[in-house]
Amino acid sequence: MNSPAQIPVIILSGFLGSGKTTLLNRLLNHAPRSAVVINEFGAVPVDQQLLRQHNVPLSTLSGGCLCCQVHGALTPLLKNLRMAWQSQAQKPFDRVLIETSGIANPEPVLDTLLRERWLSSRYRLDGVIVTVSAASGADVLNRFPEALAQIAWADTLIITHTDLAEDQQIDNLIALLNRLAPAASKIQAAHGDINPATLLAFPRRNCYRLKTNTPIPEHGFGSTTLQLDHPVSWPRLKTALESLLDRHATQLLRLKGVVYTTEHDAPVCVQGSAGRLYPPTLLPSRTSDDGRSRLVFITDGEVKGLTEAVKSGLATPHLI
Repeated sequence: MNSPAQIPVIILSGFLGSGKTTLLNRLLNHAPRSAVVINEFGAVPVDQQLLRQHNVPLSTLSGGCLCCQVHGALTPLLKNLRMAWQSQAQKPFDRVLIETSGIANPEPVLDTLLRERWLSSRYRLDGVIVTVSAASGADVLNRFPEALAQIAWADTLIITHTDLAEDQQIDNLIALLNRLAPAASKIQAAHGDINPATLLAFPRRNCYRLKTNTPIPEHGFGSTTLQLDHPVSWPRLKTALESLLDRHATQLLRLKGVVYTTEHDAPVCVQGSAGRLYPPTLLPSRTSDDGRSRLVFITDGEVKGLTEAVKSGLATPHLI
């Protein structure tokens, strides 16, 4: 009996706000015949909206991180995905891209793909790509063991946000990464500018040195969601979000969302991290759009009053 064909899998990891979704968009532009599995820590999935220009098989696991959900949700999802692929004469995709939550340790995902016999005979792990922000990566690695775990399993490290960092910051980060992951390839990227073909063709690691029954430590991250039922003033929202990021620069690790504004005809992607609100980007409109804005805030510990502060900022007239 012939062995079943193996579908290649690439795991995309990296801490909150390091540019995973931007990189994923680049990969899908180059390789549209990809199935995508996205894991989001927040209860309301947002990342799938940021990929709306791609017509790809897309599955979302929300409300936790894959390090916790891997046995309960990822395994049957991959089995169903494989069986759907197997049942079609014209195969709908050539590879699977798994984007983990920004707080996830990739090890349980690797363990599932390599040790679960049904999956390991039908999927081939091609490697782990990890994004690291040049602007905040050194601080993140000093504060969060989850970020260190992501670096430890990386085959390729993508150093993002180099346009937002000083040369000395970049040099210090590269030196740190060389100590933590000397065997991993390091690639610098500004504005997500990178050659996707290079990433999809890199050699896989021969041995992932998986441990047995590695405990997953409890984390103190929290998630808050704000829904706005009507279009909002972008200048007012921008001011409110910038104020929050400045006031809670240490605890407010990530904000992201899809927003409908009075100034734009299409929904807007809003993202921020490390005390910085990034320029908004327009998203293509869909007939299924409901006009409701959704923002997700991910924090280190509990931060009270985030949604109330945004609503208050929206109610305050913007001074020109």
